[in-house]
Amino acid sequence: MYTKKERTSLEIHDILESVKSGKIAINDAKKLLSLYSIEEVEGFAKIDINRRKRRGIPEVIFAETKELDENKKIIKKTLEKTNSVIISRIKKDDYPKIMAFAKKLKVKIKTGKNSSSLLLFKKPIKSHGGKVGIITAGTSDIGVAEESRLMCEAMNCECITSYDVGVAGIQRIFPILKEMINEDVDCIIVAAGMEGALATLVSTLIDIPIIGIPTSVGYGYGEKGIAALASMLQSCSLGLSVVNIDNGIAAGGIAANIANRANRKNNSN
Repeated sequence: MYTKKERTSLEIHDILESVKSGKIAINDAKKLLSLYSIEEVEGFAKIDINRRKRRGIPEVIFAETKELDENKKIIKKTLEKTNSVIISRIKKDDYPKIMAFAKKLKVKIKTGKNSSSLLLFKKPIKSHGGKVGIITAGTSDIGVAEESRLMCEAMNCECITSYDVGVAGIQRIFPILKEMINEDVDCIIVAAGMEGALATLVSTLIDIPIIGIPTSVGYGYGEKGIAALASMLQSCSLGLSVVNIDNGIAAGGIAANIANRANRKNNSN
């Protein structure tokens, strides 16, 4: 039998298994399942606890516009109800404090290179989903790409990454594309700033869905990602979709959903 605290932290699958094994009565299970909706945090935030089960996407906290104390409270409440949470765009001064808070909660931490985003989780996240390739045009795009990686890994995907392979040295892209084809990736994310040409180039070469992320790298006319966004949206290469400027989180969520769905279909055949 479970204690009251243990019951409130059960995932939906665990609840159903517990009903099946007789550990929980049906009426108790109904009450527990009702918890998997919205969890309010002290009147200032409402967490979509059931998003992971409904859509396969974990809770993401956009930390940039929140105070440190608010972020801590949302993190704590989310991890009481779910296994993982992503904290995106943590302010520079808050980053070490969030890291220390996560260690105090005794949860596992995944960081992103050149990124202030974190993935926190209690139980190991197994890579039993699909495969996602992640490419950047330059080193300045890595932080955005790493947000995508954290999102994909939170959604159980295996990621193959290769950074700084843009059109300024076009020969660099071919070996990594060959590797991704051989690894049978289900989707490829391409992060590129300046003129954003890499996304179109990759899309013309392979028959894998491509998600382009225009990044706010560039200057002068079309600065801050505007030229890259316009270029990707105007692409004449079919099979390329585009998210908003610097939106690595959205690209990761889309790519992981594509990859996981493809993986489920392959396993069912």
